[in-house]
Formats: sequence, structure tokens, C-alpha cells
Amino acid sequence: MADSADITLWLDAARGGDRGALDQVLATLYQELHSMARRQLSGQLGHTLDATALVHEAYLKLVGRREIKFDDRAHFFAYAASAMRSVVVDYARQRLAQKRGGDLHRVTDLPQDLEGGLRLDEDMLALDTALTRLAGVDERLAHVVELRYFAGLSEAEIATLMDRSERSIRRDWQKARMFLLAALKDS
Repeated sequence: MADSADITLWLDAARGGDRGALDQVLATLYQELHSMARRQLSGQLGHTLDATALVHEAYLKLVGRREIKFDDRAHFFAYAASAMRSVVVDYARQRLAQKRGGDLHRVTDLPQDLEGGLRLDEDMLALDTALTRLAGVDERLAHVVELRYFAGLSEAEIATLMDRSERSIRRDWQKARMFLLAALKDS
């Protein structure tokens, strides 16, 4: 297993346009990405989107972006969480369109954790819209939500990745949660 110094070197090379270095980062961090995806999709029986498919689709989104630049491991995971969010939202949209025309309904709760995994339904689409609004107001809060919801990371893991205290991440999560709940009720 590669250490952080190797990953940083590969990220630097990937930033310089070396696709092989990006492939090496992804191969090295694949297990972590797969664990994130598995946590995210836990409890989703009967869906064609599984953890492996989610990681592979996110990978295609990551390598498909020519302008992609990773400053460090945290930045990589922020991009990965964003790519996973995009895949999950696209999947939910497609599924709802096929199921019954994609009608949205009001979301009245935003759980503190994802022990049951993300629901790939109308709530996911409403959350995505609210999260986009949050990013327009405070991008850092939106990143905390993406890392928590779409990467399935704990507050401690997010604090480590963002080089911040766990307490400040907890405060950010509470602020983001209040904003999202208000946005979901208004929609």
C-alpha cells in the first residue's frame, strides 16, 4: 500500500496532466472509494447501481474532466464525492423518469447519518437541488455535506481531510443541515 507521500507525488503528476499518475491514485485509493460507495448505497436492494458501478462511473467522470486538478488527498476526495453525487443523482433521475414521470414531493427530514444508505428517489433529487443552492451561499458547507452524504465519511474523517477540527466540522454540518431543511421545506 502506498503512503501519503506517494499519493501526493502522483497527485502532483496528475495535476501536470499525467493520466497514468491519476490512474495510480485511483488504483491505490480504490478500496477507500469502494467502501465509501458501499456505505452510501447500503440498504438499496433491487437497484442496478451497486458500489462497484458507482465507483467506476465516478472514475469515468473524474478522468473525463480535462481541467481536473488535485492539490492533495482531501481535494481528491472532494472531487470523488462530487462525482459520486453526480452519478447517484443521475441514476435517481433516470429511475424516477422510468418509474412514473419523475414527480417530486416535499422532503421534511434530513437524517443525521446514513446508516441505511442514500435513498435513490425523489428525496435525492430535492436534496441535490437544495445542496446546489447551499453551494451558492457557502461552498465549504456544501463540501461538508457532499463528503458526509455522498462519500459517507464521518465528521472525524472529514475533519482530517479538510485539516480542520472535528468540532468545526460538526458546527458546519449543523449549519448546512439547517439550511438544507429550510430549502427543502420551501421547495
